[in-house]
Amino acid sequence: MTLSAISFSPETAARQFLPVSDPDDSMPILSVRDLTRLYGPEKGCQNVSFDLYPGEVLGIVGESGSGKSTLLAALSGRFAPSGGTVRYCQTSGEWLDIYATSEARRRQLFRTEWGFVEQNPRDGLRMGVSAGANIGERLMAQGARHYGDLRAAGLQWLSHVEIDPARLDDFPRAFSGGMQQRLQIARNLVSSPRLLFMDEPTGGLDVSVQARLLDLLRGLTREFSLSVILVTHDLAVARLLADRLMVMRRSRVVESGLADQILDDPQHPYTQLLVSSILQT
Repeated sequence: MTLSAISFSPETAARQFLPVSDPDDSMPILSVRDLTRLYGPEKGCQNVSFDLYPGEVLGIVGESGSGKSTLLAALSGRFAPSGGTVRYCQTSGEWLDIYATSEARRRQLFRTEWGFVEQNPRDGLRMGVSAGANIGERLMAQGARHYGDLRAAGLQWLSHVEIDPARLDDFPRAFSGGMQQRLQIARNLVSSPRLLFMDEPTGGLDVSVQARLLDLLRGLTREFSLSVILVTHDLAVARLLADRLMVMRRSRVVESGLADQILDDPQHPYTQLLVSSILQT
């Protein structure tokens, strides 16, 4: 499956599908209170509370098994919590309780206002269709039908994520791992989400590819004022991308605050251990 090449106005189409900033950044976009999901003693997450603001990148860090991935899944509507609330401020300004609404409404959020970047890009892409079709699919889910506009958006977003637009009709399996991850990012951002979840987006990539992807992510989050919740075990990634950090250990948040403050002057003994272990490697 490819997006057919027919006449279109690239500038008009590209403008149509670029993200826009939130008009009011003084109100949270996500409000979480006492969120809990446990599947064993100190396994999962418990009693997590925070607010996320428009344009803010929140990093969740901790060792393997600390509960950060479980927390991300509960925040993003994938696993229902056993307690607590996740409330999302919609474009209209009305608050939506994610787990008090229907599954269909949550799916709609992921087609419109939310995005999720998987650690393994193959989990976030349709490998059997072209790069352009992967990008255009989310727009089609929102009702876009003009193939010229869909193709223009694909070309525009391949350029945004530094993939040669001439590869619009290539299949993802022909791309390197780093290119697949960048394509997954384009697939998510083309529909102008306001909130993006990222699960170890640089995991499994070599150092040079990681650096290029991190530069890209940092530029895109700032350019389009994206609100992001990022899970990573890599404190270097957290320092580069996150405005604020939450440090998790044994299912609980043990420290939170501005990223630079936590990484330069950690207060909790566990955070101090994490930071010192990075400095010694």
